Amino acid sequence: MNTPVFDFLKGYQLEGMSRFHMPGHKGFERLGCERWDVTEVKGADALYEAEGIIAQAEENTTALFGSRRSLWSTEGSSQCIRAMLYLAVTHRKPGTAPIVLAARNVHKSFVYAAALVGFGVEWLWPREESGSLCACPVTAGELEEVLGRMETPPCAVYITSPDYLGNVQDIHALAAVAHRHGALLLVDNAHGAYLHFLEKPCHPLDQGADLCCDSAHKTLPVLTGGAYLHIGKNAPQALADDAKAAMALFGSTSPSYLTMASLDLCNAWLAGEGRGELRLAVQRLGELKTALIAQGWVLAGNEGLKLTLNAAARGWDGSALSDLLRVGGVEPEYADAEYVVLMASAHTTEEDVQKLSDALETAKPEAAKERASLPPRAEKARRVMSIREAVFSPHEWVETEAALGRVCASPTVACPPAIPIAVSGEIIGEGALALFRHYGIKKILVVKE
Repeated sequence: MNTPVFDFLKGYQLEGMSRFHMPGHKGFERLGCERWDVTEVKGADALYEAEGIIAQAEENTTALFGSRRSLWSTEGSSQCIRAMLYLAVTHRKPGTAPIVLAARNVHKSFVYAAALVGFGVEWLWPREESGSLCACPVTAGELEEVLGRMETPPCAVYITSPDYLGNVQDIHALAAVAHRHGALLLVDNAHGAYLHFLEKPCHPLDQGADLCCDSAHKTLPVLTGGAYLHIGKNAPQALADDAKAAMALFGSTSPSYLTMASLDLCNAWLAGEGRGELRLAVQRLGELKTALIAQGWVLAGNEGLKLTLNAAARGWDGSALSDLLRVGGVEPEYADAEYVVLMASAHTTEEDVQKLSDALETAKPEAAKERASLPPRAEKARRVMSIREAVFSPHEWVETEAALGRVCASPTVACPPAIPIAVSGEIIGEGALALFRHYGIKKILVVKE
């Protein structure tokens, strides 16, 4: 597969042009990559008015994923989430409301999109047994029941899959239910860009999603910030036609050409050796998972390139276990009192997997110190203002202990996992307060009284 963006940048830096244009480093190398970092000079195309090399490269991405249209982001999935929600609301079907029915474990960028676009939100709350704030499993039956109770169907149903712990939802079944009620299915697939390229493709696009985002940089060889907005092949044409304008609405006019070059090179990798390397990586991590289960470890999630250890089930505090892994030369993605999340990719070597296995060998149950208390379960909150109204109201910071009964102005979360405890417009109750304490959040932004 050709790489038009990378080829242009390679040619431009070889020409030795005097750079009387942005950026200010002028190709002078301090990091070693500056000569590749340009702006929209002649021939470089423009991301939001793409007609040349970027348009060609995005067409390559579209062909690889089998979508109706795939677009690039250099600002992560956050930009794509805002754009796809804007598209869903502005192109909603007749008879549906400007409301999105969303599983509660959304990324905070969803909340900000609701404030910026101004749509209403109804929540699908996690079952008590789902446990972590990061998880909100939804079955087709549960979705059917909720949609059946709604007086007017929402314009879209929004699901996170895979979630931060690696739980994968039944997108095919959920899409069928959503479509039966006239709603689009939107999927935050930030952690699953690779899923289309496995032996059995299982990307949301392969299962009927209308719109979805992928953080390419999370699981593919792409620089941080590289992401995709996909429009499903069976989604309305209007979504594809307006997608570039939607991305421009929420994106910087100075996208990183370094990030775009990495997306371009990833196209060629996926069209070539990437598929085989991804499948081998999933197999390698699967073998480790099997061995860990045999040793007594309890795992969460079923995503191929994510290993989530239920540290608490083995008597460990997750944060203490992650510290032990660091001593063994392994840096996890995330840890809390209950879980440790480790993310692999096609570039995780056999040596890396062995190092992780060896480090976990030292984590015997009897070596665990006193385990920290598990996080309290999230409780349903009472909404008294819309998200938009709360975000744009006068607000103030207060100490966590003074927040009881106040209205949340803006979600205060740690990143990762960037999943809100309280959402803008909700009354902060005892349950939310307990979660804030547990996660060490000292101050909260609330609406002024």
